[in-house]
Amino acid sequence: MSIFVDENTKVLYQGLTGSQGRFYGLRNQAYGTKVVAGTNPKKAGTDVEGIPIYGSVAEAVKETGATASCVFIPAPGVADAVVEAAEGGVKLIVVITEGVPAHDEARFYNLLRRDFPDVRLLGPNCPGLISPGKCNIGITAGEIAMGGGPVGIVSRSGTLTYQALYELTQQGIGQTTCVGIGGDPVPGTTFIDCLSAFEADPDTKAVMMFGEIGGSAEEEAAEFIATKMTKPVVAYIAGVTAPPGKKMGHAGAIVSGGKGTAEAKMAALREAGVKVGRNPTEASALMAEVVAGLG
Repeated sequence: MSIFVDENTKVLYQGLTGSQGRFYGLRNQAYGTKVVAGTNPKKAGTDVEGIPIYGSVAEAVKETGATASCVFIPAPGVADAVVEAAEGGVKLIVVITEGVPAHDEARFYNLLRRDFPDVRLLGPNCPGLISPGKCNIGITAGEIAMGGGPVGIVSRSGTLTYQALYELTQQGIGQTTCVGIGGDPVPGTTFIDCLSAFEADPDTKAVMMFGEIGGSAEEEAAEFIATKMTKPVVAYIAGVTAPPGKKMGHAGAIVSGGKGTAEAKMAALREAGVKVGRNPTEASALMAEVVAGLG
């Protein structure tokens, strides 16, 4: 099995007619993902290499049965795009766009929780998610993933998401689903959301979690792992050498007042029974040991 998406997921692209949306939408389709529609109110009735373009998400859902949307809208329009997707009837909204204002994120995050509690938001500023051999939504290269399980991956960092996939594939360790949750301050889907889904997935036998400095998401995940998870978890936290008070890359990756440091996060995870690597390669080697011991 997999979490959130599978071979039956039908995806529409908000922004398929733009250069980035077109590039990745067609790559996802070539991977085998059911990319069934795009939306652009100014180009309704046209198509992108055979993929029909509709004037709205609601129309696209009605005509194609799309269940997920991938948002490649420029940052100023993302809030409206997310609301349109939820109102249009999709159940999974994946926002790739970076640079979305934090107040916009907070507004549509809370609107979804209040008015559309059955809609899952992933991102913004994330690489998307892939269930190898079944469905790839976003910008992750399908070539570096390998299906067959038994490892689920969740990561705040896009680049480290790819490294986790690649290193496991190099060792012949398959993945069930790899989820990039993004590094913004208000992520639509959290570590705990993914850990809970992996815990419930019978084909996922172990979980790799890649975090980074800033915020308290990793400490909250550690508490969840200690109290709610039965499956082994291996982790890596990026930013060990980051100076306090400096924003490092992601909008959420800032250490303030001694909180959110890599060392504190690693300590919390170790206390929860997680095997923690000092670099991504070491974390992958630790996961190989875990998988070898699964029997």
